[in-house]
Amino acid sequence: MNISYRVWKVFWRNFVVFRKTWMTNIMFNFLEPLLYLAAMGYGMGYYIPDIKGMSYLQFLAPGLIASSAMWATASECTYDSFVRMKFQKTYHAIVATPVSLDEVVVGEMLFGTFKSVLYGTVILVVIFFLGLVPSPAALFVPLVLVLCGFIFAELGMIWTGLVPKIDTFSYFFTLIITPMFLFAGVFFPLDAMPAVVRNLAWFIPLYHVVEMVRPLVLGQVTPALIGHALWLLCFAAVFFYPPLYLLRRRLTG
Repeated sequence: MNISYRVWKVFWRNFVVFRKTWMTNIMFNFLEPLLYLAAMGYGMGYYIPDIKGMSYLQFLAPGLIASSAMWATASECTYDSFVRMKFQKTYHAIVATPVSLDEVVVGEMLFGTFKSVLYGTVILVVIFFLGLVPSPAALFVPLVLVLCGFIFAELGMIWTGLVPKIDTFSYFFTLIITPMFLFAGVFFPLDAMPAVVRNLAWFIPLYHVVEMVRPLVLGQVTPALIGHALWLLCFAAVFFYPPLYLLRRRLTG
């Protein structure tokens, strides 16, 4: 494993490109959560009774922070990374310099993490101005989004190292990302779901992100946050090496 400070060179390269296209990049990840907030939070929420002492809008808003961060990173480290690798040959150009392939992969994951923090924080700011952030503990949400972003960057880069062509990413989003989005506690509590669903949810990274973001936003901080943070840290550590191995095998094997 050959990793040094040069990972930030890769990050900076992606950031420079992002600065030129940020308006078109941000629209999807910014507008879609707002549409969910308007249609489900204000619309459907009018007909839903309070959940654990809070309105449905208050329940939904923190979950959208987490899901927006997930979608941003998953998109960046699959479609965008694959385009840079396969079609633009950016990886090949970078590794012709002193930057190693491992550093390219880690730099990609760091940039995916950045997008997670950026898009999640934007939603946090929006719901703050809507009066849905009653607790100063919400200032710690970006730290949770760092973990969220890095984990989904790892998962995205693993898939990027496996897929034969860009169309295959549809399986990743349909079979992995969308089920997480629906069954991680973003839209409803999992208490009423069958035990098997509740047990499986514990293995979903987004579930733990939601279970950290929601209490921080609402000021319901408990020691349970430590357990969720440790789970995410362990997950990130376990899945750090696979994308390095898969991309190394794909591009040099």
